[in-house]
Amino acid sequence: MNSFGVFQTYYESLLPDSSPSAISWIGSIQVFLLRFVGVITGPLHDIGYFHTLIGTGTFLVVFGTMMTSLGTQYWHFLLAQGFCVGLGAGTLFMPSVSSLPQYFSTKRGLAVGVAATGSSLGGVLYPIIFRKLEASIGLGWAVRVLAFLSLATGSISLSVMRLRHHPSLSRIGNSPSPNTSSNAAGTKKQTRTLLDLTAFKEAPYDFFCVAIFLGCVSFFIPIFYIQSYAQSTSSSGHSIPTSLTTYLLAILNASSIIGRLSSRFLDRHAGPVNMLMLTSILTGTLSLCWIAIPPSSEGGLVTFAVLYGIFSGGFISLPAVAVASLTTDMRRLGTRLGMNSAIGGFGSLCGTPIAGAILDGSGGWIGLKVFAGVSMLACRLPRRY
Repeated sequence: MNSFGVFQTYYESLLPDSSPSAISWIGSIQVFLLRFVGVITGPLHDIGYFHTLIGTGTFLVVFGTMMTSLGTQYWHFLLAQGFCVGLGAGTLFMPSVSSLPQYFSTKRGLAVGVAATGSSLGGVLYPIIFRKLEASIGLGWAVRVLAFLSLATGSISLSVMRLRHHPSLSRIGNSPSPNTSSNAAGTKKQTRTLLDLTAFKEAPYDFFCVAIFLGCVSFFIPIFYIQSYAQSTSSSGHSIPTSLTTYLLAILNASSIIGRLSSRFLDRHAGPVNMLMLTSILTGTLSLCWIAIPPSSEGGLVTFAVLYGIFSGGFISLPAVAVASLTTDMRRLGTRLGMNSAIGGFGSLCGTPIAGAILDGSGGWIGLKVFAGVSMLACRLPRRY
């Protein structure tokens, strides 16, 4: 997801009849499914389908990426990269974020922060690999190489990841509260609910879900559009070299590693929810400052990419720990993470296409930047508990 900006730019030239808003639907659907599928995979994780989810997710990501390499039309990329890869990523996401906190209590946040740097590292390597290989061997084989990389890393995850606490919940039920059923040995297991509706009776959780929705509307806009913006022509008729635009997204993702780790250190003092709100203020303010940077300013764009990566990094590493801090029954953590993630997914689904529509319309780049900044700053408003 963090590397889709390079595909956004490439598809704008490959698919000239498709608008930036239409192309961004590919990435936004990908991100939406990454988050929304957690509503189903969270409960499945909690009743013991841990390795099944990892194996299924790895297959879908690799298969979808392979099919992307064969695409020639917009709907090919939408189905393969948007839906198939998105479903695979969503299947992988919940086992990854909900299993790690089981191994830590005092340093849970730091552990999640270190794990979250993995997607940033992929966001550094994948754009560079894609652009270098695409220029030499073409789109098809460049994307296939990325698929083989996904297969290798997914296989490693499948072989080494384990649960520390095996689930005590026996099946998925329909009631909003756990019931009990007896097994053959005479012990009792709780019935697993698909949704933990009791979570919405807790005001802190409700406000946090609203904040995540607003933040997700904004978060991916610079990631999807910074490279396209750098390749646009400024009012003076100048633009920065293509050799630099290729690396802007990699620079942003590399800087995000710093943000994801540093936010995990700081949240031990301020708390994950408070730290996430500070992250939204800094990120939103920086998005508004982007208005002052012309596409011909190499130093300005590099500085923006570095700072955005640092400031926004916590928006990836903090939510899982924040939900854990709002959850008393850790057996329900997977479900609550899935619900919160799904709500954020709707924000991601509409955010970048709206930004693209603003860009296509009368708002232009300034309108896109204002929308990104205001949406992220609005993430702070629900913090009233």
